[in-house]
Amino acid sequence: MSQERTGNWMAALSFLLWGLLPLYYQYLPNAALDELLTVRLVASVPFGILIVLFVTKRMPDFSAIFADRRSLAITFLGSTLMSISWCAFTWAITNDRVIDASLGFFISPLTMTALGVFVLGEKLSLGKKVALVLASAGLSYQVMQYGQVPVIALTMAIFFTLYGWCKKKIRYEWSTCLFVEALALTPFALGYLIFKEATVGTESLNSGWETFALYVGAAPATLIPLLFYSLAIRLTSMSTVGLMQYIEPSIQFLLAIYLFGEVFDEVKLVSFSLIWAGLLFTIAESAKNRVVLKRS
Repeated sequence: MSQERTGNWMAALSFLLWGLLPLYYQYLPNAALDELLTVRLVASVPFGILIVLFVTKRMPDFSAIFADRRSLAITFLGSTLMSISWCAFTWAITNDRVIDASLGFFISPLTMTALGVFVLGEKLSLGKKVALVLASAGLSYQVMQYGQVPVIALTMAIFFTLYGWCKKKIRYEWSTCLFVEALALTPFALGYLIFKEATVGTESLNSGWETFALYVGAAPATLIPLLFYSLAIRLTSMSTVGLMQYIEPSIQFLLAIYLFGEVFDEVKLVSFSLIWAGLLFTIAESAKNRVVLKRS
């Protein structure tokens, strides 16, 4: 299997797992958003160490980590950007706005593909161009009909795209990068939790061990798909990963409608149909290219 195809499979798996993530948060319907973020960051550190041990068979090399100051700075920036995107996503799925979360990740491929073309100089195939145009039309139609900018969705999309761009610039080995991302904001997260517990008390620490376990479990639930995404972003093109992101919001959309009972009106039907039509173009083009490659 080629490196690019491996990257494609890693991307598909990461977005599949992310798409199913709202199911996990149904067990935390009244969770404190600030604690979901901070507990996840703190709990990600030991899980990050386990990933490094599994991949490299040794503990993280802190001297090498701090020696590469450029990668350290970019990792800190990337971790911050990802946290902002994840915060918006978590707010949506814990406030019965899974369709909004879905829209955010439908927008994200547009911003990621645009970044790949206009900043990284990647070339778009015909299928990707058609997908980009149709998805842009679908998003524009929804914005015009509702008369408002989808702030949560745009926040998720823009900051997740910038996070992906940061991943391209980091020289750390991918497993080390995941660990450093978790470590970068942990002092701030831990300090916040200590301050909140000392002043008003934390829900995660005072609602029983089952609730605490669910808060901590958010770390591997988000870290595992992030692991596959980190591999994918290094093995395949930015624009390909961007268009594969449609897997995640499609799953979230189906969950929102058929499992969570959220409203799906005619405006959303038109908008999502245009986006899905674009995705079909990329799938058909990819299948055709594989057939041609096998025959050559």
